[in-house]
Amino acid sequence: MRTYEQDAKTLELPWPFTGREDELELVRGASAGGRPGIVVTGPAGHGKTRLITEAVRGTEHTLVTGTPQAQGLPFAAFAHLLPDAVSLHRAVRILSGVRLLVVDDAQLLDEASAALVHQLAVHGRTRLVVAAVDGVPAPGAVSRLWTGELLPRLALAPLPFEDVAQLLAAAGLDPLTVRRLHRMCGGDLRLLRDLVVALGTAGRLTPVPGTDERAWRGALPVTAAVRERLAPVLERSGPGERDTLERLAFAEPLPVPLSPAELDVEALERLETDGLVHVDDRGGVTLAHPLHGAALRATAGRLRARRLAGAPRDHGPALEAERRALVRRIEQLDVRPLPTPVGEWLVAEGASLPAGYAAVRARFARLRGDVRDAAAWARAGLGGAPEDADCLAELHCVEGDVESSGGADVYARYTAVRLGEPERATGRLPAGSVFARHAEALAREDGAGLDRAAEGLAERGFRLFAAEAYAQAVRVHRDPRAARMSRTRAVALARRCQGARTPALAGLVLGELTARQRQIVTLAAAGLSNREIAERLTLSVRTVGNHLYSAYTRLGTGDRGSLPWLCESA
Repeated sequence: MRTYEQDAKTLELPWPFTGREDELELVRGASAGGRPGIVVTGPAGHGKTRLITEAVRGTEHTLVTGTPQAQGLPFAAFAHLLPDAVSLHRAVRILSGVRLLVVDDAQLLDEASAALVHQLAVHGRTRLVVAAVDGVPAPGAVSRLWTGELLPRLALAPLPFEDVAQLLAAAGLDPLTVRRLHRMCGGDLRLLRDLVVALGTAGRLTPVPGTDERAWRGALPVTAAVRERLAPVLERSGPGERDTLERLAFAEPLPVPLSPAELDVEALERLETDGLVHVDDRGGVTLAHPLHGAALRATAGRLRARRLAGAPRDHGPALEAERRALVRRIEQLDVRPLPTPVGEWLVAEGASLPAGYAAVRARFARLRGDVRDAAAWARAGLGGAPEDADCLAELHCVEGDVESSGGADVYARYTAVRLGEPERATGRLPAGSVFARHAEALAREDGAGLDRAAEGLAERGFRLFAAEAYAQAVRVHRDPRAARMSRTRAVALARRCQGARTPALAGLVLGELTARQRQIVTLAAAGLSNREIAERLTLSVRTVGNHLYSAYTRLGTGDRGSLPWLCESA
């Protein structure tokens, strides 16, 4: 594994292996001695090959790969391991001496190679680690590896947003760009990498004032990978289908009510059947994949784009409706995710956002624990109104990670509970609310009650507050097992809060590290470079880098500058 400098300002390729600790251990365990192996499946680009590569790194293994060009040639995938004109029986005997066989792109194996892999699994002398793409035809001998229960199957889910954000933070991308890329790529890491490289090469990443981050605003770069993903749309040849898709692309971000005068209803029905459009309960129609609209707009000629776009639309009413919905949720002590396509559309296009809307978006994000998102929304509002008091106040709150204690609203009064002083909030929080239950449990030093309050906070979207409640439970639990459980939950939630630093979380994170990781993190926090740490501890620079990268992953931070705070608070 390459040494990874987490505080680098550019993202070198290949990207470091990130997240998937549980899946990594599962594949390692399945490929260990005495185990038959495993099949890893998932959509293209979701990291199956990279996961397996990390799992077998440092072990003796043999690799074969299926290729579309050789699917008609018997034993093509094994050509480097077998003599010419070999029978299946003899091929099995020859390869029975291989201890660990890795098969990549198994869905592309020729029939003879697929049969060979299946027979090796039946005989059980060779451990198999097999990667196959979901949703495409595969030889029957390959699919029978798991349907016939010869090998366990790991269906790889998309890399969680927090891990993708950690990757992109190393490239210095602002949070709103990270959200946009994650939404468009839908878990396809190859497409994600392709877009990041294309944006950087084309100079489309612009500095964000007041930060060391860069932002992508404007049109999508149409790379070869984008065109490949766009093929299901571009290749539509049914009557009216392409025209309908383009009309929908230029109607975003608002849903289009069904109208026979504007849209071909028969074409829509075919597109809906094939999963290319989505029709909601009110008749609104949208493209099913977030990438498609951006790509269709980017590939349309100027004259066609001008005709389809029509006159500039007034997004003001829809934007105000989103603002009111967010305010209502905040007042209801409920910050679970809420669709806000208009605001996201405008900021992605680089349009000016009303400061009032941006401030509410910032507060909603901050209350959820998305502190970097909150700062980005506040800065977006300040772009058009540099002196706006609400946006400036949100930036101040993000820097302190607590609500202003001088305020009179519920959240300001709840700050005392978050700071461990529940007596200051007695009788000042809504009766029966999750905030009140948190205060009461903390005042009683009731660990189980704090756990229940934390669960309730998390259910309503308050991830950061929930992490703090679990952290407070750790300190009052008398049962060590209950304390460990609360601590694990607190750390898991805190990792999803974009590096938020609060008094309640102080001292929580370093305990997640190994002794060596703590030692290296402490030296890094003191300002030593990787080389200086390596010389002091008699380690290689590569080893130091790998330990630091593992520590960053566990601490949920991508910022070397945050290490001093983490060490001081432990």
